[in-house]
Amino acid sequence: MDLRDLAFFEVIADTGHLGRAADRLGRTQPALTKCIQRLEASVGAELFARSGRGLVLTQVGDVLLSRARLMRTAMDEAIREVSEFAAGTAGHVRIGTGATMAEYLLPHICRQLIAAAPGVTVDLQIGMSGVLRMALRESRLDLLIGPVLPGDADEFSHEALGADEVVVVAAKGHPLCGRTLRIEELSGWNWVLPARTVAMRQWLDTVFQAHNVAGPHVQIETNSITMLPRLIGETELLSFTSTRNLLPSRLGNWVERLDIDATTLRRPLGCIHRRDSYLSPAASRVVALLREQGTALLAKGGPEPAGTVPENAPQELVATA
Repeated sequence: MDLRDLAFFEVIADTGHLGRAADRLGRTQPALTKCIQRLEASVGAELFARSGRGLVLTQVGDVLLSRARLMRTAMDEAIREVSEFAAGTAGHVRIGTGATMAEYLLPHICRQLIAAAPGVTVDLQIGMSGVLRMALRESRLDLLIGPVLPGDADEFSHEALGADEVVVVAAKGHPLCGRTLRIEELSGWNWVLPARTVAMRQWLDTVFQAHNVAGPHVQIETNSITMLPRLIGETELLSFTSTRNLLPSRLGNWVERLDIDATTLRRPLGCIHRRDSYLSPAASRVVALLREQGTALLAKGGPEPAGTVPENAPQELVATA
């Protein structure tokens, strides 16, 4: 089976049309037809079926497409590894993380990385946990730094760095501040929270359901709680954020933690990467630096809580950006 035929097959599958694939590849339609015929002869089955003027994958074609993409990723990584070894460079590292981890860990880690390998280049992506995990699976990221899901051990390799707490907060002087609360007392207040697709928000909603309490009424939805300190501080809106964001340099000047254990999310933090995949010299250096210094850096940046996830916490949801 020819690798070039597989590459052409991917484009044909993506476009669903021989003519558009031919235009994109700079090849003739007859040449691509022969490509398909060679692949079908190799697998002993049809790869495409006609659908109007286009083409759709058969079940066999769909399986071959997924395998072809895995092979292309493996080939790209092999070429990248050999090229970097031949050039003797430190290479390139693509890191995904949430805003909080980016602030506490990456400045120090990047400073040491650049000092040890001045030629290194870094691509840093800040985003939500689910989006970053998909990028990691698709080989668009080398490393992910953030919360570790219970299921991650089955899919990825990871280095444990520490722990974190996510808590309900309110403006200083809010009527709920300064006393121990029950979860029922949070009902009726308006909130500023991430979208429902974010695991942290899903966890909070599930805790309310487990206590038979009406879930948070979200008045403002945002993808970055840490960008809105004065909004939270100058309203009676409640929110949900990491205790590492409560330092005076961040939300701490405007908000404070509410004293309620039921809605405290305790989660492990770590550096995650694809199991058995190639890590560039730069990525390997980052992993080594995090292994050596990550726990201490997190401890300096904010409280390092002990304890386990509450019993009512759905394990698959213990993560956020």
